[in-house]
Amino acid sequence: METLQQLIDRIPVRHNLASHIMLLGIMQGFFLCLMVFLRARKNRILIFLALSVLFQSLVTLDIYLCYTGLMKYTLSFNDSTEPFVLCIAPTFYFFLFCLLQREKVNLKKHWWHLVLPVGYALLVTPYFVAPLSVKFNAYLGAYPLELPFAKVPDSFRYSYSWIKGPFDWLVLTSFLGYGLLSFKLVWSEWRRKKIVPNHVKTGKYLFSRNSVVILFLVFVFVFFVFYRFDNDSGDHYIGMVQTFITFSITYIILGESRFFEKSWIADKYETLTSSGLQFEAIDSLVNEKRYFESPTASLKDLANQLQTSTNQLSKTINLHTGSNFNDYINQKRVSEAKTRLLNVNFAHLTVEAIGNSVGFNSKSAFYAAFKKYTNTSPSAFLKENKDLTSS
Repeated sequence: METLQQLIDRIPVRHNLASHIMLLGIMQGFFLCLMVFLRARKNRILIFLALSVLFQSLVTLDIYLCYTGLMKYTLSFNDSTEPFVLCIAPTFYFFLFCLLQREKVNLKKHWWHLVLPVGYALLVTPYFVAPLSVKFNAYLGAYPLELPFAKVPDSFRYSYSWIKGPFDWLVLTSFLGYGLLSFKLVWSEWRRKKIVPNHVKTGKYLFSRNSVVILFLVFVFVFFVFYRFDNDSGDHYIGMVQTFITFSITYIILGESRFFEKSWIADKYETLTSSGLQFEAIDSLVNEKRYFESPTASLKDLANQLQTSTNQLSKTINLHTGSNFNDYINQKRVSEAKTRLLNVNFAHLTVEAIGNSVGFNSKSAFYAAFKKYTNTSPSAFLKENKDLTSS
């Protein structure tokens, strides 16, 4: 009769295209998380995204080791990442929550999100500390091989089987539940975008919406894999999808990081001072010609007047004010509107007319910009200052 170690040694090792794709995603996932933790550790939004990627990478590493047979060298850790699977959807939801709601996630308010992964980890603890023969048999159950099961000590009790058995359903429930919660967040953002379009960044909304769509697609795909394969022999398909997701996230983060604009690799900012375009010249033209009062004011038109490129003009404004062109112009419009609201020479004009006089095309645009830069509405601003004058 073969010993347990002899049985473990007989587990074959294989490498193919699927395993290489998974390994690529695992390495990229760990690298991405490391970069976020080192460079953006104070950004709670990116931290939650990185945690979700980290859990995905750890789970994919488990799948990779099982699929290739390399798990025989680390058999004690077989299935040890199952609680992490239940952490993927919650951390992704926290990422969207912080991104859209701009609120902090705290344990006192959001503790219930940890009930499923922590509770599951505690309930299957007997498996984590089980004899190696139990782990070996679990591996054979998930990845059938022409090998006999190992003998398990008679004293061992499978007290965790009732919760470990329906694990696939717990995973699907987690993804579906947090998919619905994430959809609710995006739906609320969509409604807010309809009410105050200037207060919602289109790029952020589209990214969040597409992320939720992908989450539901992943749910459908995982459901199909679980339905198609009775054991874990189809998990490598999930691992390959994780690689695609990881590189997609990397692409998005790299695209939004401004690395190519503010690093030593790029020289756009370095050439600004030598280009002849000075911010003082921009500000002088905008103020002296009252350019901001023009309803047709645009980056392209101003660049033509200054005989420069739109890119150079935009970078110069951003470098000196920290704002984009629209914010730069609207701040001047709001400042002038505040002056005119209190000026007796403009008392015959309605609030909306004053907004039009400083360059706003509509009442809604005027009110949205005024609220953005003063935290109050034009009417409330006028009333408050009249009350102060009368008192």
